[in-house]
Amino acid sequence: MTAETSQTLDRGLKVLKLLADTDHGLTVTELSNKLGVNRTVVYRLLATLEQHALVRRDIGGRARVGLGVLQLGRQVHPLVREAALPALRALAEDIGATAHLTLVDGSEALAVAVVEPTWTDYHVAYRTGFRHALDRGAAGRAILAARRTPGTDPGYSLTHGELEAGACGAAAPLLGVTGVEGSVGVVMLAESVPERVGPRVVEAAREVSDALR
Repeated sequence: MTAETSQTLDRGLKVLKLLADTDHGLTVTELSNKLGVNRTVVYRLLATLEQHALVRRDIGGRARVGLGVLQLGRQVHPLVREAALPALRALAEDIGATAHLTLVDGSEALAVAVVEPTWTDYHVAYRTGFRHALDRGAAGRAILAARRTPGTDPGYSLTHGELEAGACGAAAPLLGVTGVEGSVGVVMLAESVPERVGPRVVEAAREVSDALR
């Protein structure tokens, strides 16, 4: 801690991070042990966070992340989208296919940014807000591949006809971006993905990751 930082705010943020990393919540005693502070401090932190709906406590007294966090999270998408657009535009124009940024939203994959090429006669229509299961489509499969190999680069994922008949896709995960789980990909009407597309998608995903760090 430095003179310019707030110890109370720092502890409150640590509480939120600890709660976000568990599915079953934490008790006051558990939080006290993890933070290295007494229970009275934890009670005060939780009471303040509860007032802002950032934390809730169940009947058993276990603290969990509150619904107020969702309101904050909704504001993240526009910022992420803005940072990703230059790389997506370059990818769409280079490949001649619809490029997209997909983020995890609960148990689904959510397209938060889509860029269509300007010079092609036709391309796949892929809209912002489109959702699909994580285990279907290149975007979701790329995210799952990164989950299976944490700390390593799983490369790119290819699919054909999983989300739209006659369409194939390629996607690579965002890597090294704290708090953001997603992928960058393209979708096109073709029997198979051309060989150069996979590496180009990996390059675009790295560009977006760098922009978000």
